[in-house]
Amino acid sequence: MRHGMFITFEGPDGSGKTTVSTAVEQRLREEGYDTIYTREPGGSDIAEQIRRVILDPENTAMDARTEALLYAASRRQHLVEVILPALAAGKNVISDRFVDSSLAYQGCGRGLGVDEVLVINQFAIEGHMPDRTIYLKISAREGLKRIQNREYLDRLDQEKADFHETVAAGYESLLERFRDRMIVIPADQPKEKVIAEAYLAVKKLLDE
Repeated sequence: MRHGMFITFEGPDGSGKTTVSTAVEQRLREEGYDTIYTREPGGSDIAEQIRRVILDPENTAMDARTEALLYAASRRQHLVEVILPALAAGKNVISDRFVDSSLAYQGCGRGLGVDEVLVINQFAIEGHMPDRTIYLKISAREGLKRIQNREYLDRLDQEKADFHETVAAGYESLLERFRDRMIVIPADQPKEKVIAEAYLAVKKLLDE
């Protein structure tokens, strides 16, 4: 049986990852591609429980290293329960976030260091990096403007603007470091255009 492809969607808050990735996966599935959609943090029961702890706005005392370790723990459970079994069954996995988010948010945003956070996550994922990553590129300022309209802002959404600026800069460094894996799509376009470009990019990968 053909092993499935693991494709992730990344980008700063407000880039439209969830909207775009769910739309792309749904359209591919309707067209007969064997795909599943999942997300991080979360994706499995235990990982979702950890998600609630990480993102709860009440948890203001959370230490940066604790945060990084919780993300890695959630990711490990998600990987072994959902991602790896699906790939082994020949399904293509589309995930809203994966390891790059920790590198940008905790490695850069929290100042822990990309290499340090990568080490934690390598222990968690045992080398199972995405095959390709769709990066939805948008400025931190524009992304923040978008999320202000949300009814609910989680603990990371509520961080100050300079945190989000640092995260966006961190993503830019990851685009260079992992350039062979990254596919960049401008996210400051109309939603339908971003979805269409992302769909064509993922469809091309699956058809190859």
